[in-house]
Amino acid sequence: MKLVIAALCLFAAFATPALAQADDAYAPARAIVADIGKIVTPNGVQETFEATLGGARQVVNVRGSDKDNPILIFVHGGPGAVEMPFAWAFQRPWEDVFTVVQYDQRGAGRSYPLNDPAKLAPTMTPDRYRDDAIELIELLQKRYGKRKVVLMGHSWGSIVGLSVAVKRPDLLYAYVGVGQGIDFREGEKAGMAWTRAKALAAGDKAAVAAIDALAPYPQGDFTIDKADGWRKYAIPYGSLIYNKPDLNLYFQTPRLSPEYSEADRQAWGKGSLFSVMTLWPRLADVSFNSVKKMDVPIIFLLGRHDYTVPSPVAAEWFGQVKAPAKTLVWLEHSAHMPMVEEPGHFFAALLRDVLPLTKDPK
Repeated sequence: MKLVIAALCLFAAFATPALAQADDAYAPARAIVADIGKIVTPNGVQETFEATLGGARQVVNVRGSDKDNPILIFVHGGPGAVEMPFAWAFQRPWEDVFTVVQYDQRGAGRSYPLNDPAKLAPTMTPDRYRDDAIELIELLQKRYGKRKVVLMGHSWGSIVGLSVAVKRPDLLYAYVGVGQGIDFREGEKAGMAWTRAKALAAGDKAAVAAIDALAPYPQGDFTIDKADGWRKYAIPYGSLIYNKPDLNLYFQTPRLSPEYSEADRQAWGKGSLFSVMTLWPRLADVSFNSVKKMDVPIIFLLGRHDYTVPSPVAAEWFGQVKAPAKTLVWLEHSAHMPMVEEPGHFFAALLRDVLPLTKDPK
């Protein structure tokens, strides 16, 4: 879901020798970013390690200024669109109040070369990703001596995260949904309709015809080609990042990441392609429309202009579901990436609406 076309383009870009040579010029900048972001507090934590989850080796990164702070686990989107190499650009303030965990899911990013893709592919189902996340939570609870965690799911990761919240609410202080998916076919339908309306208003007859030609999608065959077939028109209208149709520089953020080497960026491109091609057809009938009650507090942080994973679909479900506590926050100048688009407002919501839920009663 975040963003198939970008993943394919990135794979092509990062596989070129020219970029490998150009990346040498970014080494001093990466060193600066690493130094600025270094955790130096006495009780801080900054580590990257391998964990075997559901039989698959996966890379986990943990950062925070105080290990006594609650854990917040970020479940990245895609499938295969890792957030670890982007996190330096928005995550640092979070680390003062949370111990923040990023992990590259099975078949993605730095985890991609650790496993045989042929053996991994049959295991790549929504349920397996959910159970990987549960295993990770239990591992982190033991490693850091925590009772519960905050789980944040973004885009495809919101499907994983909400599934965890449904199955194991006992593990969580709260579930935070960002770019929240609810029903894949319904979301694709809403995104296509929005994009078609934008193209029609702009007089782009070729785009309208191309979107119409995708029918009966999202019914029938659920293919990545058709998912990309409308998103390539949606992005210039701001469906991914509001009022920013050109995302070339945004997708170069990982060049400055201290967590990702050139080899890791190559793996990211290959893993994105592998993950989305393998997993997308298995997502067609994933839906939370039958879930009417949650047993954990839920917070949705939604970009008002998100039509990559259309926010109105998530808002409608949120309005109907019952939960011990629930908060819907609209980021008015954001689309699908509100933590990047409105980092101040996003962090304020974490402080105001999420952090208080982690205070255990005495």
